[in-house]
Amino acid sequence: MGPKEGWYDGGSIFVAVFLVIAVSAGSNFRQNRQFDKLSKVSNNIQVEVVRSGRRQQISIFEIVVGDVVYLKIGDQVPADGLFLNGHSLQVDESSMTGESDHVEVNRSQNPFLFSGTKVVDGYAQMLVTSVGTNTTWGDMMSTISHDSNEQTPLQARLNKLTSSIGKLAVTIVVVAIPEGLPLAVALTLAYSMKRMMADQAMVRKLSACETMGSATTICTDKTGTLTLNQMKVTTFWLGQESIQERNNTSIAANILELLCQGVGLNTTGSIYKPTSGIEFEFSGSPTERAILSWAVLRLNMDVEELKQNFTILSVETFNSEKKRSGVLIRKKADNMIIVHWKGAAEMILAMCSHFYDESGNMKALDDGEKMKFDQIIQGMAASSLRCIAFAHKEVQEEEHEDGKAHQKLKDHDLTLLGLVGLKDPCRPGVKKAVEDCQYAQVNIKMITGDNVFTARAIATECGILKPNQDLNGAVVEGAEFRNYTPEERMEKVDKICVMARSSPFDKLLMVQCLKQKGHVVAVTGDGTNDAPALKEADIGLSMGIQGTEVAKGCSDIVILDDDFASVATVLRWGRCVYNNIQKFIQFQLTVNIAALVINFVAAVSAGEVPLTAVQLFMGELDHGYIGCSGSCHRATHQGAHGEGTCWSN
Repeated sequence: MGPKEGWYDGGSIFVAVFLVIAVSAGSNFRQNRQFDKLSKVSNNIQVEVVRSGRRQQISIFEIVVGDVVYLKIGDQVPADGLFLNGHSLQVDESSMTGESDHVEVNRSQNPFLFSGTKVVDGYAQMLVTSVGTNTTWGDMMSTISHDSNEQTPLQARLNKLTSSIGKLAVTIVVVAIPEGLPLAVALTLAYSMKRMMADQAMVRKLSACETMGSATTICTDKTGTLTLNQMKVTTFWLGQESIQERNNTSIAANILELLCQGVGLNTTGSIYKPTSGIEFEFSGSPTERAILSWAVLRLNMDVEELKQNFTILSVETFNSEKKRSGVLIRKKADNMIIVHWKGAAEMILAMCSHFYDESGNMKALDDGEKMKFDQIIQGMAASSLRCIAFAHKEVQEEEHEDGKAHQKLKDHDLTLLGLVGLKDPCRPGVKKAVEDCQYAQVNIKMITGDNVFTARAIATECGILKPNQDLNGAVVEGAEFRNYTPEERMEKVDKICVMARSSPFDKLLMVQCLKQKGHVVAVTGDGTNDAPALKEADIGLSMGIQGTEVAKGCSDIVILDDDFASVATVLRWGRCVYNNIQKFIQFQLTVNIAALVINFVAAVSAGEVPLTAVQLFMGELDHGYIGCSGSCHRATHQGAHGEGTCWSN
């Protein structure tokens, strides 16, 4: 072949290489843009501020100097500022100082709050003094560049495969190196991430797409994930009589006053009434909003009057371990000191020695009466109601440690005020999503802080527990699981479907046991205390609406709508990634090996090859990238008997 004819081969290969580089560069550029978009969404934290006299949520990018920001457990401090008021506020400043000890913030000794730190206890209002790059955190981060071009484990393995095959001769290299493989992986993952974003799942780590495809067990929360997280008080028990159909006039005046104190002053929520409207606006967690709404609309509670007549002396905030909150107040009129408690019904009941009957008379709470209340609580729980109890105690002046900011509140010999039942209905599509996961041979385990009766009722309603299922060993409490020996936990963990009254440590313990047994575990979480389990799991799934910034920071994927159906969608797309890449590898290697065999046999037998290097390269370019494009847009499907790696949309 002379120079005139030889340039065709060289020129064609040059053009082909240029096309390969152009397509690869374009793909990488689009992938980086996708990461930038996801990063902007991830950083767009919603913050609660006071504007025009009302609490409202705004983007962290809209905060300005002078805003008053509400902070609660799990929040990330959005800007530098000063402590205005609040109770028991402690922040984690390890991201700033490297010190793991929590720092107490108050008005007198340490009023300074720094952007980027995390609230670990208490609540407060903060006055913003600096934002953006003018904050301490912003000044530090401005010197750090963010690089998201990490290589996923699957890409690394495929690149290794490509390098191994590439050790053949030059002519064989042209056809044998599957240069479409890394691109196929990148395109498939990028396309899946884009589709998952449309399906309310924001991928924070690219490797999570792959790992989710191998998940064998999902440990999920109940509230807000399996349920709508739209609480409403449907039942109220005064003594041992239900008064859900009666109005507040049937409640004794002294009980009504104490209930309003316990609801209006022992809360992290707030009430706003527009001057031009008649509808109240309630802020806070779904549980707080439901109880405040019930107290205002049914008991005619006036929060402003309560705040004028009482002084808050000390607060013990709610967290998932204690499952209760308390407040110590002083009545301005006569200096009477009262402690109010609110929390999980059976825990508050255990702290009580007396109760009020329906007539407002105080009675002793002996073992027989406690058993009757236990039956009432179990009955509400069996109806899928969350049961909250209220109790109080008058504190003598000599028992009060005046001037001590964080004194321990009296939590014994209380008097039970009443019980409320809150209904949180299951999400409409959750049963179908659970069935889809089970059909794909993925175990679903519900881990909740609710009592065992509520947990069992919700799990049955969602399809996690079957109507005729043997519940022996399938439903346990966190304390029971915690007290098993390591051998017992390993033996029983597979059978457990529901864990009630669990703590974050119990969730972490279950994840560790499942991983030791060889399971690939996905975990959902929304609270600060869920962070260890989210980190420990193979795939951490945080909630975008109710999730704290700490939980989101520890997760791999953020479920933007807090819906379990979106978790099932993530699982489907994860399996689709593996399935499509597997099919592409089979396709490309089959074609490459066939071409190699044809050329090798022809070269040995006839002394010349039927396919030139240019033809091999162009064929590789043609079927490689067309196959790649087809694989990453391929829809998921389901095997005939459910054993396939994907199931249909």
